[in-house]
Amino acid sequence: MKKILLIVGAVVVVAGIVAGTVLRAQAGYTKCLIGTVTRQDLVSVVSATGQIKPKSYVNVGANAIGRITNLYAKEGDKVHKGEVVATIENTQQGANIVGQEASIAAAKTDINSYLAAETSAQANVQHAEADLVQKKLAYQRAVQLYKDQVMSQQDYDTAVANYQLDVASLAQAKDGLAQAIAQTASARAKLKTQQATLVFDQDVYNQTISIAPFDGIVTNEPVRQGEMVVPGIQDTAGSTIMTLADMSVVTAEVKVDETDIVNVQNGQEAEVTVDAIPGKIFKGHVTEVGDQALLRSTGQSTSETTSGVEEAKDFKVVVTLDHPTDELRPGLSCEAKIITASKKNIVAIPIEALVMRDPNHLKQDSSHLQTVAAATNPNAGNPLAPSPLRQGVFVVRKVRGKERAYFVQVTTGVTGATTIEVLGGLKPGDRIVTGTYRVLRDMKEGSLVKEDTSLATIPTDNSSSSSGNSSSS
Repeated sequence: MKKILLIVGAVVVVAGIVAGTVLRAQAGYTKCLIGTVTRQDLVSVVSATGQIKPKSYVNVGANAIGRITNLYAKEGDKVHKGEVVATIENTQQGANIVGQEASIAAAKTDINSYLAAETSAQANVQHAEADLVQKKLAYQRAVQLYKDQVMSQQDYDTAVANYQLDVASLAQAKDGLAQAIAQTASARAKLKTQQATLVFDQDVYNQTISIAPFDGIVTNEPVRQGEMVVPGIQDTAGSTIMTLADMSVVTAEVKVDETDIVNVQNGQEAEVTVDAIPGKIFKGHVTEVGDQALLRSTGQSTSETTSGVEEAKDFKVVVTLDHPTDELRPGLSCEAKIITASKKNIVAIPIEALVMRDPNHLKQDSSHLQTVAAATNPNAGNPLAPSPLRQGVFVVRKVRGKERAYFVQVTTGVTGATTIEVLGGLKPGDRIVTGTYRVLRDMKEGSLVKEDTSLATIPTDNSSSSSGNSSSS
């Protein structure tokens, strides 16, 4: 029994010695996550939400007053260009057309009659002209015979009278022809007037018939058959019978946060997902970038409001889908991921590794650390250097056999979803402190560090940071 107690006691003493040694070895160390700087591909994406909208749509309104007699399409139906989609009562308009067509037919008959009279008058003129030629020759012979005193006075007077009578007959025939021509012209003018009236009546009739202006889908039908509709008058809007959307060109109209809009440009590729069609991605490209800020609370343009209240703003961005399908409907909620930049094989680090520090206020642990810090940070230890906050990372270096963290200023470029491009200050293979947020927030220059992968499963308190990609002290 005593031997067992002695063995147990010895084990406890050895365990205590080992534990004490481990604790002394770990005293002063900061447990953290450590990563290695590598080269990788990086894609910068701006996400925004909005809704599916057709490129073109039209409200088919009432152009005449009356009751709807027929609705040939209902909401959700596909219609084709030129197809009749609705009609308004048009009995009176149809009767006007029938009456006017009858008047035109009568006018055409009158014209044909006047043309016949004109032909007859033309024949009379020709007959009178031929008669006059004969009478003129007889008159000329009579004049000569009368001079030669061969013809009696009576015969001479008869020849003169016959000639003058034919002259008058020709003039009368020409007047008759002119009158016939005038009557024909008048009848033709009346026909044109009646034809113009018919065009007017047909237009009035056509305004009672609603026709699809293009191939599309009925997206809204606010009225029912039998309801009274009225056309718009001056500033008063008329009744809308239905809304047609041209779904041959489909867009995603989204709102991009004001902090991201500077990176969005026309032509950039985008991926659009629709809530109602899970698992499907629609490729597209940016075709419009709004230049007016929209208040997030009201959607109203800042140029249209006089309110001086500061609030978050968005900008409208239109993404045109490359290959829309029949599944898409106007108004469906969607999300667009716009690719604003894409780079291959660049030096990149996790965003959470980036911190903000004032180099002049970094605390040193001992004098030998000052030399190491000066080698990695030219401004370290210089009280006259400027002191704005600078972005950088904590690089892990071995000093006298121990790993310590030193702040190194870096220049960054494109920001991805979880990583950020480093343009200067780091090289592939460098080991840096990548977390946690709480550790980075309190880390000092030259701190002893020890990698602890178990911290990766511990939730961090970085919810206080709006972007989650920087920290400061």
